[in-house]
Parts: sequence; C-alpha cells; structure tokens
Amino acid sequence: MKDVMPPRPPVHALLADGTTVGIRAVEPGDHEQLAGLYQEMSPENRRRRFFCTGDRSGRLAAEEACAPSRKGHRALLAERAGQVVGLAEYHADDTGERADLAVVVAEGLHHRGVGTLLVEHLVSQARAERITAFTADMLSDNQEILRLFTDLGLRVTRRFEGPEVRCVVALDEDETYLAATEARGRTADIASLEFLLKPRTIAVAGAGRHPGSVGRALLHHLREDGFTGRLFAVNPGAEAILGVPSYPTVGALPVAPDLVVVAVPADAVPALAEECGKAGVRSLVVVSAGLDAAQAAALLTACRSHGMRMVGPNCLGIANTDPSCRVDATFAATHPRAGTAGVAVQSGGVGMALLEGLSRLGIGVSTFASLGDKYDVSGNDMLQWWESDGRTDLALLHLESFGNPAAFSRTARRVTRRLPVLTVDAGRTDAGRRAAASHTAAAATGTMTRRALFTQAGITATRSVGELLEAAALLHAQPLPKGTRVLVLTNAGGAGVLAADACAEAGLTLSPPGRELAEDLLTLLPEGASVGNPVDATAAVTEDQLRECVDRVVAQPAVDAVLVALVPTAVAAATGDDLVRAVTAGPGRRAKPVTVVRLEQDVPVTLLPAPDGEAVPSYAEARAAAGALAHAARRAAWLARPAGTVPDIEGIDRVRAQTVVENFLAGHPDGGWLDPRACADLLACYGIPQQPWEWAESEDEAVLAAERLRGTDGTDGAVVLKAHWPGLVHKSLQHAVHLDLRDEAQVRAAHQDLRARFEGLMTGVVVQPLATRGTELFTGVVQDGVFGPLVVFGLGGTATEVLADHAARLAPLTDHDVHDLITAPRCAPLLFGALGGGPVDLRALEQVLHRASRMATDLPQLAEADFNPVLARPGGVTVLDARIRLLPRPQQDPYLRRLR
Repeated sequence: MKDVMPPRPPVHALLADGTTVGIRAVEPGDHEQLAGLYQEMSPENRRRRFFCTGDRSGRLAAEEACAPSRKGHRALLAERAGQVVGLAEYHADDTGERADLAVVVAEGLHHRGVGTLLVEHLVSQARAERITAFTADMLSDNQEILRLFTDLGLRVTRRFEGPEVRCVVALDEDETYLAATEARGRTADIASLEFLLKPRTIAVAGAGRHPGSVGRALLHHLREDGFTGRLFAVNPGAEAILGVPSYPTVGALPVAPDLVVVAVPADAVPALAEECGKAGVRSLVVVSAGLDAAQAAALLTACRSHGMRMVGPNCLGIANTDPSCRVDATFAATHPRAGTAGVAVQSGGVGMALLEGLSRLGIGVSTFASLGDKYDVSGNDMLQWWESDGRTDLALLHLESFGNPAAFSRTARRVTRRLPVLTVDAGRTDAGRRAAASHTAAAATGTMTRRALFTQAGITATRSVGELLEAAALLHAQPLPKGTRVLVLTNAGGAGVLAADACAEAGLTLSPPGRELAEDLLTLLPEGASVGNPVDATAAVTEDQLRECVDRVVAQPAVDAVLVALVPTAVAAATGDDLVRAVTAGPGRRAKPVTVVRLEQDVPVTLLPAPDGEAVPSYAEARAAAGALAHAARRAAWLARPAGTVPDIEGIDRVRAQTVVENFLAGHPDGGWLDPRACADLLACYGIPQQPWEWAESEDEAVLAAERLRGTDGTDGAVVLKAHWPGLVHKSLQHAVHLDLRDEAQVRAAHQDLRARFEGLMTGVVVQPLATRGTELFTGVVQDGVFGPLVVFGLGGTATEVLADHAARLAPLTDHDVHDLITAPRCAPLLFGALGGGPVDLRALEQVLHRASRMATDLPQLAEADFNPVLARPGGVTVLDARIRLLPRPQQDPYLRRLR
C-alpha cells in the first residue's frame, strides 16, 4: 500500500533487569505465538485487557495484530530466546491524529519494563506518522497500565466513567519525556553491566599451555591479581593451566560463567560466542582480532540473541579494582593501581599509557575498559557505570568513533555535572586548514563537529595523552578556580617570564596585585623582590617566606589560582630551605588551585604529597601547568552556568514543511538542491525572515518584478538580479549576480548578460531589492552522518570563504548554545557595535539560529542549508540568499532505547 511506511528493522534493547529483548514488527507467522500469549494470560489479566474472561477476544486480537500492514496501524512485539514476551499496537482513528493503544505482557514478566519499552518504540513510530496522541480505554482497577502511562514521562489526561477510565497520552517530545526515558535506560544499562564488570565467575577461552599466548597472559593476570570468584580455563587439551581447572568446552564447565574472556583465533570466535550464549553466559570480553565482516556479524548476532553484553573485539580487556570484586582481565604489562579514575579507550596502546600514567601519579583506576572495535559496550555505557558506582571521581575517555553522539551528549552533560570527564580529541585536522568553499558541508570539518559535541557536553578535550594526564592531575588533586585570574610566583625571573607567557597563551589573565597586597608582599619578601605579575621573590627567598607568600596570595579575592615556578638554587641548598615543601605545606587544603612548575623535573607531571593528605600537581613545563589551569577554569565556568534549555518557538508549521520536503523528493528520488521558491517555502514554514524577492524566467518578467520590488526594503529603488540553475552554489564566484540596477535598461542589460553567459544552464533569475547596509553573516546547517545536525555560524559574504570565521554547535540548540555561537567567532565585536554602528538586533539573530536548529531537527532529509549572506542590522535580521539541499533520509530517533 502506497501510504504504508515500511516497518523499521528489528532492534534489541535492555529491560530494567539488564536482560535483552528483540523488538520487531509483527509478522503473519507470529499468529500462533501471539494467540498463546493471550491464552496464557490469567483470567484477571484477560478481564482487564478485554473487559471479559473468554478466549475468543484473545484469538481475535492475535488475528488483528497479524493482519497485513496498513496506514495508521503498527504492531510491535518483544521476544526473548525466540519466545514472544510482549505486544503493543496502535490503530489510528479517521483523522490520523490519534490512535488507540493496546499493550500486553506475558505472564510472569510484569514489572520488568517490557510494556514500557514497547510503548516507547510505538511512540517513536507514531510521531513519524504524525500521530499526536494515544488513547486507551481500560478498567479503572488496571493499575499496571495506568502506572505505565503515568511513568512514561508524557502528558496524560484521564476521564473516569463509572468502572472505566479513558486515558489520552500526548506524544509531544519534551525534556520530561527524554529525562524519563534516559533514567529507564540508565537503570537497564547499569544492570546489564554488573555481570561484565563485577563477575562472580570467569572463564578464559583460549588460554594456552605454553607461555606466549594472550589467553595464558589473561589467565595469569586474573589469578595473580587476586580475583576472588571462581576461575576456569577453557582448553580441550589440558586439565589445568597455571593451576586453574580447565575444561574442553564452555558447556562442560560446572557452572555458567558470568564472564567469558575470549582469546581464540578469529575464525573460532562466532562458534564460541554461540556456545557461550547457549550455556547461559551473561557477558563476553573478546580480545581476539582480525574478524572479517561475516564473523563480526555472527559474533554480534550471538550476543544479541542470547542477551550477552560484550566488550571488543580487538581489545586489551577490562579491569575493576573494587576490593569486593577485583578483576584484571587484561594483558597489560602490570596490574592497574586501585584508585578513582574510570578509563575507557578504543586503542589498547593508549589504554596502557593511561594505566601507567595514572598509577605513577597515584590516582589509580576504579574501572578500566578497552573497548576495541566497540561492537556493543561503548563510552556511553561506561559513563553511566561510573556515575553510579560510588568509586569514580574522574572519567578519562579515548574514543575514535561515536555510535550515537546525541545519546552520548545527553549522558555526558549529566555526568559532567558530577565528575570531570576528559578526552583526547583524536583524529584532528590541521588547525590552519581553511574551508575551500562557503557552503556548510565544507565549512563543517570533523574537528569542528567533535569539538561542538565536547563543548556542549562539558567535556574537557585535550590534544594528547600527555595533556590528558596533566589536566587529570590538577582536576583530581586541586579545587576548581572561580575564574581565569592567575598570579605567578617565582624565585627566578626567567622562569617567571616563561610561566607568564604560558598563562597568557592559554587564555588566562595575569593582573598585577593590588596596592595593599603588593606592599604586604614587599614587606614579607627579601630585598630586591618585585611584586608585579609574576612576583619575583628572588633566589634569596626562604621556605617560610615563600609559604607565607603563597598563603597570602591564595587569600586574595582577586586571585583565582596560583602558579609557583621554582628553580633549584645554591642559596636554598646552603640554608636547607625546601621551597617545594613551602608550596605543599599549606594550612590544610587551600581553597584555590595551586600548581608548581619545576624545570628540572624528570617527568612531565607528578603529584607532590601534602601533609593534609592532599597533593599539589608539579609540572616540568609552564605550558603544561597553564594548560591544566585553563582546562580547570573552563570546567568551572561550565558548571557555574545553569543547564541550557531549548526554547519553544512560535510560528512553526512542521506539517507543511514535511509536505514541501516530501513533494520535492517525490519528484527527485535521489535528492538535490531546492529551487528558490521551495527554499522560500521552507524558510516561511519556520518563520525565518527573508528579503522580498520574485522569480522571473524571462527578461520582461524580470523588468516587471523589478518595478514591483523597487523601494520595498527601504532602499532608493535599486534591485539585484541573481541567476539560478540546479546545482549552483557560489553565485559570486560564477559572477552570476548583478547589483545596484536602477532602471529598466540596466535590468534588461543585466538579464541579457546572464542569459548569454549561462545559456543552457540558467532556468530563471531571482529579483530582489538592493539591501541596505549591515553586517553580513553566515548561518548554515549540515546533517552529519554520525553526529546529526550541526549549526554553523560566522562571518558571511564572500569573506567567509577566505577567513573561515565560523563556530558550530550540534542541534537542537539551547539558549546557551546560541549565545556561544554568536560570541565565539572573531567577528563577534561587530555585532555589538565595535565600529560605532550600534549593536545589531541580537534577539532577531538568536531567533534565526533557533529556527534553523528547529528546521534541522524536524527534517532529517535536510542534508545542507546555507543562509549567506544573513544581513544583521540594528532594526532586524534578514536572509538575503538561501540554498537548501535534500536527501532521501529516514526519520531517526537518537534517544530511542536500543542497543548498537
């Protein structure tokens, strides 16, 4: 049937207890199982479902669910181990705006989230069909379904009529619903990871009898690190390995392991995974590498069909230093030191470097996961684990790919409110590269997209593993600064200059101390000291003087952080003064961050123990100390700002916009650039202000259009002619624009020129009044295949191609995101009246960005949109030229609960 949307592909998702179910569309062959589902219902549940206790209603319901697909009817089932455990379906009414909802869950599986999960998936499908509400008639004593509706997070209204109640569930997606869905997902996710990260029984498959095998190294690590649960090896040629009992197969083990560590050749992995699933294994760590596409697919199918969570393949392994369940299922050179940093990496080499660095610093690790090729367990899973484990106070990530950036961003925004999350921005492009074209797809580099994700989520993004450890040391050991004001103390002028330069380059502020503090320090310090910023205490400063100096500076309200740059001197050696001890021996934990730079230090960063049990980070380079302070200051600023909100926007006609898109793609199945009329229609649907314009296909039409438009924009009557043909992106580069046309003769001459030069290409011209003066800006949207819609903003006009003065944020944009977009580009001062022209209409500019963001999130088919130039003036903001490209893309729901 033409109007029937194709069924979505089957997916797997987690229930509240961490077990896995498959969710798919009902098929005719499911009739027998569905009839059995109804048949096995208790009489009481059957009465609540059908208002009667007979069998006939169940048989009819099964037939209805299995009927051929038709518009407005969707039926989804949940199955586990090939057995149907739940069904949910809706039937739309004649208006197509409301649909009647029905849910049934297998006996014995209530209160595990089956019904709620199915309804969430139905909600997503109903929205795609433009259904706005679910309705359900039920008996008022059906408390389970009433509670299901209430707990969804959607707006529910009830009307009681005697023993019955009619519920109406509005399907609007808002923050309440997303937060409720997210909370359910978090509970399920954490439950599913218990058997992986806190196993009671582990088996190593592939442990060899002779030294040199990875499996043997894994078994050795588990045994030597003190795993307190039951440990087995799986090897058909041995009865024991390293003193650990060995069995020929997983099925022969005396108990089903919670975790099997897989270290067998790639071609043996799929069969072993299937064997594990049939034996009741709950999780896998697959260190094996080199799987081809078929082997990879078979491995993932085994995990999904049997409900096993998996780390890997091609990974270093996992570790948990919790004393109650210590696990080191890695083949790293040493055991991880117990501590408070959660670590998740894709690169095993990076993982080993972080484990060594965190151990050396004394921070240690709470949980470590080398995700490898990341078929299943992801950074998002690990963030949620660390958020709830009660042990982790610092999260370190090295992710080379993102499966669901939108879900990751929501999780990270929440987690970073509780603990610092740091990452290495891997795969960066050359910082000096400039976009070669002004259209959004070219302007939006991969680096820009990742940085937008990190910035919006409050993640501390570093450029190397070394910088990651440098920032981690400070965030672990010191309080956050309240601002960027740093005072540098030194016992050597040259070291102070290096530190001052590093702070300035890192974006920190160095202001000289106030008069009262300066006089106080001159009284305290040796003769010859200078009290600017840096404060040069001279080589003669004593331990007591330096300690008192640090304490007095920390107490100053105008100082947010202190950087002490020290060099060893013969004076201190002769007197026995320990200047480092002067910094670390403060009166208890200082309220502001203090860092040390020691140029002679033989490691990049270390933590100096303090008498109060805390530590002070010490760096070998001033650049590293300043960079760590800058990261801490940015985190403090992010935490101090309330979470942003996505505002409600009036004047949006989403249904009409979807019709414009569908009509275009019906005539252009492969997609393409919209013509000016369709572009204008879409902008109008979202209330984006446009310069008046008319379309003309002939010279006479252009003349008449010019006459009608003269002076409509407050100009002196001049008009503009812009050539158009499908695929034209850069009108200026093609010299396809004529400006300042003041009479009929000029319009005709301009049209004749365009027609002559673009004969066979040009399909018409756009006629507009010449715009008044203002600041030319650029706003655009690009749908990233992984990250989703990205909004780009910056300097517009022809200069955008050369200067690439752009900022970007992922949609949907919050009020904070829009503020950051407007203030981030180098051209921002122009918007606030830097050249004396007065500030532009910032509220109108914010609206354009919010409306472009809404357009991008509403329309996944919008591959690219360029508004250039956008003219900003004190009296308003107007789009002078717009280009929009559509592609036939299905509606995606990034927040729908499903496994990768």
